[in-house]
Amino acid sequence: MAAAAESKEIELDETEVLAAETAQAARLIVASYSKDAEECRMLLDMLGIGPETVDPEDAE
Repeated sequence: MAAAAESKEIELDETEVLAAETAQAARLIVASYSKDAEECRMLLDMLGIGPETVDPEDAE
């Protein structure tokens, strides 16, 4: 039984980065079901598809 559980564990290095269009579709769905902007930001961050934060110094 322990071997079955170990085989289903996924290493963080093995996960694939979502395609840009898949991530955008997921953002739209999350936004449509969120009750407000804060909930939307929280859910997107939990899914790892939240907006990139830009450092004001880098934006110049």
